[in-house]
Amino acid sequence: MDIDYAAIDAARERIREQHLHARRPESSARGLHHFALICSDVERTITFYQDLLEFPLTEIFENRDYKGSNHFFFDIGNGNLLAFFDLPGLDLSEYQEVLGGLHHIAISVERGKWEKLRGKLDDAGVPYQLESNASIYFRDPDGARLELLADPLGEMYGNKVM
Repeated sequence: MDIDYAAIDAARERIREQHLHARRPESSARGLHHFALICSDVERTITFYQDLLEFPLTEIFENRDYKGSNHFFFDIGNGNLLAFFDLPGLDLSEYQEVLGGLHHIAISVERGKWEKLRGKLDDAGVPYQLESNASIYFRDPDGARLELLADPLGEMYGNKVM
């Protein structure tokens, strides 16, 4: 497969010039309320996110849209939540990365916590990929890809992104 990298670079620069404003307008959003994923096992998901990753469970209740389904939330800092549904009785296939689907969720953690959580992943035998000594990529029990990023919010690999 031939990829024209020069054309991709030129398109990126054109998009940057056309759409990236020097004086960025204020966003209409207040922030991310929650990001919702589907899980196959509520207790396994709670054990992974609360016990291993140290994201406290904040609430669990019945999903208003699907009787018998749980809707539960984890605190991922800065007033943001990671939420899950289980959907009992649906024949869901395994996680897949597809066009328009989830690629990964990047969560910023302080460097000391990053080191601690990396050790916990090692101890738990969770395989991961280390990038730039600042990012750890791994999958949750249902296959969703996560990234623990040691960079501060608004930065990525030394670049200001916010």
